[in-house]
Amino acid sequence: MKIKYQFLSLAVIWSICVAMAVAANPLPEDDYIAELYEYSCMACHASEHSGAPLAGDKAAWAPRVKKGMETLLDNTINGVGGMPALGSCSDCTAEDFEALIAFMAGMNQQ
Repeated sequence: MKIKYQFLSLAVIWSICVAMAVAANPLPEDDYIAELYEYSCMACHASEHSGAPLAGDKAAWAPRVKKGMETLLDNTINGVGGMPALGSCSDCTAEDFEALIAFMAGMNQQ
């Protein structure tokens, strides 16, 4: 019986943590891009400890954005620093990557 309650407690804690992470890290409005972000980008771009620029952190993205979308896209496709080639999304198209970059860099926000 004790194990059952411990498991239940862990499940509740896990659910709360996931809900807090989603609340603290908004998703793209487009459902398809949001799914790609959750699957391929969120693990690093929503974690302060990853070294990746956080999604929505315009200050962290500003020097990257200055280089232009072509450079950002090239870095995403070929990998840069600790980011793997294709950002772990081998099925993403260039348009998908551009939408993901725009979301994370806050380019869609005023």
